[in-house]
Amino acid sequence: MKIGFIGGGNMASALIAGLAGKLAAGADIHVVDPNADALARLHAQHGVSTGTAIDGALAACDAIVLAVKPQQMREVAAALLPQLTGAPLILSIAAGIRAADLSRWLGAYGAIVRTMPNTPALIGLGITGMVAMAGVSEAQKAAADAIMKAVGQTVWLDGEDMIDPVTAVSGSGPAYVFYFIEAMQQAAEEMGLSAAQGKQLALATFTGAAQLAAQSDEAVSVLRERVTSKGGTTYAALRSMQDSGVKEKVVAAIKAAAARGRELGDELGADDDN
Repeated sequence: MKIGFIGGGNMASALIAGLAGKLAAGADIHVVDPNADALARLHAQHGVSTGTAIDGALAACDAIVLAVKPQQMREVAAALLPQLTGAPLILSIAAGIRAADLSRWLGAYGAIVRTMPNTPALIGLGITGMVAMAGVSEAQKAAADAIMKAVGQTVWLDGEDMIDPVTAVSGSGPAYVFYFIEAMQQAAEEMGLSAAQGKQLALATFTGAAQLAAQSDEAVSVLRERVTSKGGTTYAALRSMQDSGVKEKVVAAIKAAAARGRELGDELGADDDN
């Protein structure tokens, strides 16, 4: 498979690292980015071909990953349109850009898969929500799945309206985890532990609990109950969180993220003529 990348930032670099030498030879991956230093690094690490501008090198690709900032997507689509002669699969990893808008900018192009990965992809532990437009063949869908599985798990969605919830839960989710880890570290320090001890305890607890939940067939609520003895220390902490409405506020925050995702889709996909 020949794969093109427009954008050579962190997420693209993670995907290239997962793909090179596995799904595609390094020489069969072409990366376009205006940052010459980033291109030189990717070439040195993986043997990819590079270019600073969109040109005919992308016309030979079976799949093209759009890994640019959402605000740049319309301009990128205009430059890419003349190179779509081979009808490649287009994968977008840009937040907020709806497939219908990208299709419109690409001249009613249909072979588009919209994806929402998250930052743990940088260490191969990501999860990506994916939805395919009607013009995507089964072979292209399988290729899209293989590309995104290079950095973690994939979840296929029935409709694009589910991308905003995925963005809110897993796309933005690492920030919620980091936020909670920060709070645990702060509590540890305020109770007399060193910063290093607080960080070690919080990180190991999060990692271990997440792995326990992942490997268990039981509901997360059951695992929580098993750690909670009525009248004990865990009970006191959870009761405090319950009294403060922590769960309800977390749910409301995630819904706010999804709502902002819908707003971004409206803003970024607005027709200039309207």
